Amino acid sequence: MRWLGGGVARRFGGKRGCKRGHVGPRFTSLTALTLFSFGGLLLLGGAVTAQTVSPSPDATPTTSVTGNPAATTFATGTGQLGRWLGLKDEWGLRLGGLWLADINGLVAGGAQPGSWTANSALFINLAVDAEKLVDWRGAAFGFEFLQFNGSDTNGQAGVLTGYNGITSFPPFNRSELFQAWYEQSLVKDVLKVRIGRSTPSADFNNVTRPVALEDASQNIPSVSGLLYTTIFANGTLLHILPGYYNPGDGITVNYTPTRQFYLNAGVYDGNLARLVQTGLTGPQFNGYYVAIAEMGFDWLLGEGRHPGQFGIGLWRHTGQLTAPDGIVEDSRGGLYLFGSQRLAFGLNDLVPASSISAFYQFGVNDSETLPVTQYYGAGFTGFGLIGHRERDSMGIGIGVSRMNPHLFTQPAEVILQAYYQAHVVAAIFLQPTVSYVPTPAAVPNTPGALATTLRLTMLF
Repeated sequence: MRWLGGGVARRFGGKRGCKRGHVGPRFTSLTALTLFSFGGLLLLGGAVTAQTVSPSPDATPTTSVTGNPAATTFATGTGQLGRWLGLKDEWGLRLGGLWLADINGLVAGGAQPGSWTANSALFINLAVDAEKLVDWRGAAFGFEFLQFNGSDTNGQAGVLTGYNGITSFPPFNRSELFQAWYEQSLVKDVLKVRIGRSTPSADFNNVTRPVALEDASQNIPSVSGLLYTTIFANGTLLHILPGYYNPGDGITVNYTPTRQFYLNAGVYDGNLARLVQTGLTGPQFNGYYVAIAEMGFDWLLGEGRHPGQFGIGLWRHTGQLTAPDGIVEDSRGGLYLFGSQRLAFGLNDLVPASSISAFYQFGVNDSETLPVTQYYGAGFTGFGLIGHRERDSMGIGIGVSRMNPHLFTQPAEVILQAYYQAHVVAAIFLQPTVSYVPTPAAVPNTPGALATTLRLTMLF
């Protein structure tokens, strides 16, 4: 089976001597651990915020954003585009957009040292609140178009997991129907179902999602603005979980019985694992499926009532996959968890809501055909720490992917990244980022890659 390293198709032939034949499921202990963890979490309390996708205007100023909002939200943009065109909020129509553009320079090392690349991703999103529009109780629709024009940024650095999450598989010029879904609320604010094409990365493994509290001044707007791919999709979920820019066709159920707890579950087209570009094809229901469930909660810690959150998920993928040297498996699964915690608040006298937060990620799978078998991630984010710049943020992060030993000679790929996200005007941000990958894994014996990225994020 061919895999894509940094967007360039390569056969992983770096390590030979892999065992041959059928690889059966090895998931019993992992399943038991997950079920035990799920049961324990049900006994814990906290204050969770239900994830909502209902279209509503963004009436508050845009503070810091993720490195790729389209990977972690359903209704991208602020809705300003619709207001410019005369749409009224009370109509239940929200037309918004997002433009991501960046320039990347490979300063040293990598597969092609000294190379430069540029990427652009434009999203136009229409969200429909059918209850407001036609009195259809609890119904909503979402549609989004993507135009991407980019380069093999990660491949030139020799980085498999991706130091820049805006670009992944070829083709690097694509026009997509990125989202088209219908959502029905069955029990208001408690139970809803979404059917169609969407980005499951917004519901599952979304470590960057904002923490929203009753006291808005305490909110954490976005846990991180890091750009590397595994901040959006845990390394063990690469080529499994649909998201940017290969969405998934399927069904999602969100259950939030209280503000203390949520449970999400979904089943999607799993052909991404076969390297099918699901963003460029229609639904395929041919025995390749991915089923995933996640539960989580959050809390307020200590006298400072510092918000934190935690989520844990379990997934299973069906359908036969192969790898070099005769490895075959019919199904595979994994476990992941993530969390974040605000550590300090009110650090800058000029910005009352200034703060520092931390996040962490972990994942493991039982696959012998997927590229990453274990993943560890962590980082820190500072909000409003400099002068009067309350909407600026900065952060550092590390992602460690333990590579499949049957496919790679490099035991692990490590990405270190630091950024400063500067608010320019309105909902426009400019973000210089430095990335260092000491152990690129896509091509054997690739020297450590040092890269710079200048990312423009414009929401409208």
